[in-house]
Amino acid sequence: MNNLNKYITILGSGESGIGAALLGASKDYDVFVSDAKIISDENLEILEKRNISYEQNGHSLDKMLQSEFVIKSPGIPENAEIVLQLKGANISVISEIEFASKFTNAKFIAITGSNGKTTTTLLTYHILKSAGLKVGMAGNVGNSLSKLILENSYDLIVVELSSFQLDGMFDFKADLSVLLNITADHLDRYDYDLTKYAEAKFRVFQNQEREQLCIYNVDDNLVKRKLGNSKLEFGTLGISVKDVVEHGAYLSNNKLVFDYKEKSELETDDIPLIGKHNYYNVMAAGLIALQYGVDFETIKSAISTFKNAAHRLEFIADVDGVRFINDSKATNVDSVYYALDSLERSVIWVAGGVNKGNDYSILRNLVKQKVKTIVCLGVDNQHLFDAFENDVEIIKETLNADEAVSQAFALAIPGDVVLLSPACASFDLFKNYEARGNEFKSAVLYLKKKRELMSIEMMSIEI
Repeated sequence: MNNLNKYITILGSGESGIGAALLGASKDYDVFVSDAKIISDENLEILEKRNISYEQNGHSLDKMLQSEFVIKSPGIPENAEIVLQLKGANISVISEIEFASKFTNAKFIAITGSNGKTTTTLLTYHILKSAGLKVGMAGNVGNSLSKLILENSYDLIVVELSSFQLDGMFDFKADLSVLLNITADHLDRYDYDLTKYAEAKFRVFQNQEREQLCIYNVDDNLVKRKLGNSKLEFGTLGISVKDVVEHGAYLSNNKLVFDYKEKSELETDDIPLIGKHNYYNVMAAGLIALQYGVDFETIKSAISTFKNAAHRLEFIADVDGVRFINDSKATNVDSVYYALDSLERSVIWVAGGVNKGNDYSILRNLVKQKVKTIVCLGVDNQHLFDAFENDVEIIKETLNADEAVSQAFALAIPGDVVLLSPACASFDLFKNYEARGNEFKSAVLYLKKKRELMSIEMMSIEI
């Protein structure tokens, strides 16, 4: 492909934007990077080293209108003024995944869903790599597909896809697609319309053909209904924790049963992940591995050694009999449901942040059964008071992680769990969910150290 002097614009200078810029330059495109904010010093150095032109603190529409097409960061909304202006001028606006996918012969395993997609992506990659396959990993998990393709070649690439990335994908075709679930999330980006959000998720199936495959959650009514109304040209495998599935995987008597190619079983006690919701992730990853010829013993062995990414029901510490769990990635109500459902102990729930149009009604029964106190960690917590003030006796407000941890610990007794599972975005007080989780972890570890020092001091006084 001769792209010499073909001019393209890249909106945003984050991980995906810089990756796309480097890939574009390597393919002889004339690349222009435009960011409404300040470009980091590290990324400026990368762009200048490759003589890639750029601007920061604003967008020059006249330059962008000369573009063959524009590659948009997933963080920029589809209804942003600059995007609307470009589309109004009939300039194609695509995602980095769409762009990069044209420059590899690898088969794509595309994974999406409101919840669990990162865990499933990481676990799938771990199993396939453990089996010795030439596999890469990219997408919403934090790796630029463009950069991955630049650095190496692969037979398979596991790609985690958010709805924002799928919005800008048109010709991309998965060899195997996975749709784990669809629940209300990011509705502020979809006019608070669940149907529009679901349509974005279903783009993961587009362009798949008869010889290809999709894995879907049979227990998710929205997914099941929409798939049933679609004229599918490809094969399907179901996953369920409620019912027996003839072709796929299901939960039965504390075992995950894989009924694909041959019947195999995995004891749930051998799964190193907290919560029944993770059974879906394990079933999906296991079926993917079976599809690509991995034997079941290798799958079982790889699952047993898997360590999940941080901020997903991550145990931090036990402080004087009180367990602290960091689930900062739980930025929607459904994620919190799974977290609360997985815990047997009495819970002090740390929640709050930017409300994305949450409907808390599905949590009411679990909150009544398990939550003794809510500690709000956010600027505007009225939505939590409105939803739960009649269900718990105490709701506290805090504005930083240290205060949230100390308030929660003061209200806890030995045997309780303090669970950070916010149900909201983090942007009111934190840069992102990782920053929120890390500050929470730091506060817990500081508390633990302080309590241990107090204990030592008490022992010395007694002596």
